[in-house]
Amino acid sequence: MNDMLLISTAGAAVMALVAIFIRMKAIKKPANVKKIILPPFFMSTGFLMFLYEPARLHAAQILEALSVGLLFSLLLMKTSRFEIRGTDIYMIRSKAFVFLLFFLLIARIVFKLLMGDVIDLEELAGMFFILAYGMIIPWRIFMLVQFKKMEKKKMVQKKDGELAFRSQQP
Repeated sequence: MNDMLLISTAGAAVMALVAIFIRMKAIKKPANVKKIILPPFFMSTGFLMFLYEPARLHAAQILEALSVGLLFSLLLMKTSRFEIRGTDIYMIRSKAFVFLLFFLLIARIVFKLLMGDVIDLEELAGMFFILAYGMIIPWRIFMLVQFKKMEKKKMVQKKDGELAFRSQQP
Protein backbone atom coordinates (compact mmCIF):
# COMPACT_ATOMS: atom_id res chain seq x y z
CA MET A 1 0.00 0.00 0.00
CA ASN A 2 1.14 3.49 -0.85
CA ASP A 3 2.68 5.44 2.09
CA MET A 4 1.17 8.68 0.84
CA LEU A 5 -2.27 7.06 0.84
CA LEU A 6 -1.86 6.02 4.48
CA ILE A 7 -0.56 9.43 5.53
CA SER A 8 -3.38 11.27 3.75
CA THR A 9 -5.96 8.87 5.21
CA ALA A 10 -4.63 9.41 8.73
CA GLY A 11 -4.62 13.19 8.16
CA ALA A 12 -8.18 13.12 6.85
CA ALA A 13 -9.29 11.02 9.83
CA VAL A 14 -7.76 13.49 12.30
CA MET A 15 -9.34 16.46 10.49
CA ALA A 16 -12.71 14.70 10.43
CA LEU A 17 -12.53 13.97 14.16
CA VAL A 18 -11.70 17.61 14.85
CA ALA A 19 -14.65 18.68 12.66
CA ILE A 20 -16.99 16.31 14.53
CA PHE A 21 -15.77 17.69 17.87
CA ILE A 22 -16.25 21.30 16.70
CA ARG A 23 -19.71 20.46 15.32
CA MET A 24 -20.79 18.92 18.63
CA LYS A 25 -19.51 21.93 20.54
CA ALA A 26 -21.26 24.36 18.16
CA ILE A 27 -24.63 22.73 18.85
CA LYS A 28 -24.49 24.14 22.39
CA LYS A 29 -24.64 27.71 21.02
CA PRO A 30 -27.62 29.39 19.34
CA ALA A 31 -27.86 28.99 15.58
CA ASN A 32 -28.07 31.86 13.13
CA VAL A 33 -28.17 32.35 9.37
CA LYS A 34 -24.49 33.24 9.18
CA LYS A 35 -23.46 29.98 10.88
CA ILE A 36 -25.57 28.04 8.39
CA ILE A 37 -24.55 29.65 5.11
CA LEU A 38 -20.87 30.51 5.65
CA PRO A 39 -19.35 26.99 5.82
CA PRO A 40 -20.16 26.17 2.17
CA PHE A 41 -18.62 29.48 1.09
CA PHE A 42 -15.45 28.78 3.07
CA MET A 43 -15.34 25.27 1.70
CA SER A 44 -15.70 26.50 -1.89
CA THR A 45 -12.04 27.51 -1.92
CA GLY A 46 -11.35 23.79 -2.27
CA PHE A 47 -12.40 24.04 -5.91
CA LEU A 48 -8.98 25.57 -6.51
CA MET A 49 -7.58 22.04 -6.33
CA PHE A 50 -8.99 21.45 -9.78
CA LEU A 51 -6.51 23.95 -11.21
CA TYR A 52 -3.94 21.22 -10.55
CA GLU A 53 -4.11 18.94 -13.60
CA PRO A 54 -3.90 15.54 -11.81
CA ALA A 55 -6.89 16.43 -9.59
CA ARG A 56 -9.23 17.07 -12.51
CA LEU A 57 -12.09 14.64 -12.86
CA HIS A 58 -14.06 13.10 -15.70
CA ALA A 59 -17.78 13.88 -15.96
CA ALA A 60 -18.69 10.36 -14.77
CA GLN A 61 -16.55 10.76 -11.64
CA ILE A 62 -18.20 14.11 -10.88
CA LEU A 63 -21.68 12.61 -11.30
CA GLU A 64 -20.81 9.62 -9.11
CA ALA A 65 -19.40 11.82 -6.34
CA LEU A 66 -22.33 14.25 -6.50
CA SER A 67 -24.87 11.41 -6.42
CA VAL A 68 -23.31 9.84 -3.33
CA GLY A 69 -23.07 13.28 -1.70
CA LEU A 70 -26.75 13.93 -2.36
CA LEU A 71 -27.68 10.57 -0.82
CA PHE A 72 -25.60 11.28 2.28
CA SER A 73 -27.17 14.75 2.53
CA LEU A 74 -30.57 13.09 2.92
CA LEU A 75 -29.25 11.27 5.99
CA LEU A 76 -27.92 14.54 7.41
CA MET A 77 -31.27 16.22 6.78
CA LYS A 78 -33.08 13.45 8.69
CA THR A 79 -30.90 14.08 11.75
CA SER A 80 -30.93 17.92 11.71
CA ARG A 81 -33.70 19.70 13.60
CA PHE A 82 -34.05 23.03 15.39
CA GLU A 83 -35.88 24.07 18.55
CA ILE A 84 -36.66 27.33 20.29
CA ARG A 85 -35.12 27.71 23.75
CA GLY A 86 -36.01 30.96 25.42
CA THR A 87 -35.40 33.65 22.81
CA ASP A 88 -32.89 31.68 20.71
CA ILE A 89 -32.98 28.89 18.15
CA TYR A 90 -30.76 25.88 18.72
CA MET A 91 -30.00 22.82 16.68
CA ILE A 92 -31.23 19.72 18.50
CA ARG A 93 -28.40 17.41 19.43
CA SER A 94 -29.04 14.00 17.91
CA LYS A 95 -27.19 10.79 18.72
CA ALA A 96 -27.98 9.65 15.20
CA PHE A 97 -26.15 12.72 13.86
CA VAL A 98 -22.97 11.81 15.74
CA PHE A 99 -23.17 8.18 14.58
CA LEU A 100 -23.82 9.35 11.03
CA LEU A 101 -20.71 11.55 11.06
CA PHE A 102 -18.62 8.64 12.34
CA PHE A 103 -20.18 6.32 9.74
CA LEU A 104 -19.29 8.80 6.99
CA LEU A 105 -15.73 9.01 8.31
CA ILE A 106 -15.34 5.23 8.40
CA ALA A 107 -16.96 4.82 4.97
CA ARG A 108 -14.59 7.41 3.52
CA ILE A 109 -11.53 5.74 5.02
CA VAL A 110 -12.59 2.27 3.84
CA PHE A 111 -13.41 3.54 0.34
CA LYS A 112 -10.13 5.43 0.16
CA LEU A 113 -8.12 2.39 1.21
CA LEU A 114 -9.96 0.13 -1.23
CA MET A 115 -9.91 2.51 -4.19
CA GLY A 116 -6.57 4.19 -3.45
CA ASP A 117 -4.68 1.73 -5.64
CA VAL A 118 -7.22 1.94 -8.50
CA ILE A 119 -7.81 5.70 -8.69
CA ASP A 120 -5.01 8.27 -8.49
CA LEU A 121 -4.74 9.93 -5.09
CA GLU A 122 -5.35 13.40 -6.56
CA GLU A 123 -8.49 12.25 -8.39
CA LEU A 124 -9.71 10.53 -5.24
CA ALA A 125 -9.20 13.77 -3.29
CA GLY A 126 -11.20 15.62 -5.93
CA MET A 127 -13.99 13.05 -5.80
CA PHE A 128 -14.19 13.24 -2.01
CA PHE A 129 -14.32 17.03 -2.20
CA ILE A 130 -17.16 16.92 -4.75
CA LEU A 131 -18.93 14.32 -2.60
CA ALA A 132 -18.59 16.53 0.49
CA TYR A 133 -19.73 19.64 -1.37
CA GLY A 134 -22.64 17.73 -2.92
CA MET A 135 -23.58 16.71 0.61
CA ILE A 136 -23.18 20.04 2.41
CA ILE A 137 -25.02 22.30 -0.06
CA PRO A 138 -28.43 20.51 0.03
CA TRP A 139 -28.06 19.95 3.78
CA ARG A 140 -27.32 23.62 4.48
CA ILE A 141 -30.17 24.77 2.23
CA PHE A 142 -32.47 22.43 4.16
CA MET A 143 -31.12 23.80 7.46
CA LEU A 144 -31.64 27.38 6.30
CA VAL A 145 -35.26 26.67 5.33
CA GLN A 146 -35.89 24.95 8.68
CA PHE A 147 -34.20 27.79 10.57
CA LYS A 148 -36.34 30.40 8.77
CA LYS A 149 -39.48 28.42 9.69
CA MET A 150 -38.38 28.44 13.34
CA GLU A 151 -37.75 32.20 13.17
CA LYS A 152 -41.33 32.72 11.92
CA LYS A 153 -42.64 30.45 14.65
CA LYS A 154 -40.62 32.41 17.24
CA MET A 155 -42.05 35.72 15.94
CA VAL A 156 -45.60 34.35 16.17
CA GLN A 157 -44.95 33.16 19.73
CA LYS A 158 -43.51 36.56 20.62
CA LYS A 159 -46.56 38.37 19.17
CA ASP A 160 -48.94 35.96 20.94
CA GLY A 161 -47.07 36.57 24.20
CA GLU A 162 -47.30 40.34 23.75
CA LEU A 163 -51.01 40.11 22.97
CA ALA A 164 -51.59 37.96 26.04
CA PHE A 165 -49.60 40.43 28.16
CA ARG A 166 -51.58 43.40 26.79
CA SER A 167 -54.93 41.70 27.37
CA GLN A 168 -54.00 41.17 31.04
CA GLN A 169 -53.22 44.89 31.50
CA PRO A 170 -56.09 46.92 33.16
